[in-house]
Amino acid sequence: MFDPTQFLLFLAASAALILTPGPAVLYIVARSMSQGRAAGLVSVLGVGVGNAVHAVAAAAGLSAMLASSAMAFAAVKYAGAAYLIWLGIKKIVGRAPAAGEAVFAPESLRRVWTQGVVVGVFNPKTALFFLAFLPQFVDPARGWAWLQLLTLGLLFVVMAVVSDSMYALLAGSVGRWLQGRRFFRQGERFVTGSVYCGLGALAALSGGSSKGGS
Repeated sequence: MFDPTQFLLFLAASAALILTPGPAVLYIVARSMSQGRAAGLVSVLGVGVGNAVHAVAAAAGLSAMLASSAMAFAAVKYAGAAYLIWLGIKKIVGRAPAAGEAVFAPESLRRVWTQGVVVGVFNPKTALFFLAFLPQFVDPARGWAWLQLLTLGLLFVVMAVVSDSMYALLAGSVGRWLQGRRFFRQGERFVTGSVYCGLGALAALSGGSSKGGS
């Protein structure tokens, strides 16, 4: 279904995006610090469910767009590349989180899970991210676009759950120390922003290769 080179590029880009700490990681770290590793892992699962909802919705919407207009799908690809670059620039020039920011009061694990789902589902940036990211690695000439989109989206979610779980486990011992270090908060901003910009530029430069089926 996937071109091996494009699939490896997807895995590498996904790993780079997932491993660079972002708002979701800081949320999970804060939850783990305030209530322990179990609550952190439960919040990871909740956020993962919310993200999966966006992945499925993005796959359905993008495949419908491709079926109606290959030109519109290509426009979404380039708009997505521009959006990723804009996210990167905004992250780099934005304000770093203050020390001790986003600390949560203890809650039941059921409520922690529900809050995680809500955080994932009601984050419009997540939906926009999937709309911008997934089309860069889809080639309609290699089979059903909806299946490619769904597979890539759910694979990204699974990779994120694994990575976020590592952060949740580590947060109990080193999370509070990291949150209190200015270099971590500043470094997160620049590394994440640079990864977004680099992925957006790569998508814009290689975008033409996925239109072979039109």
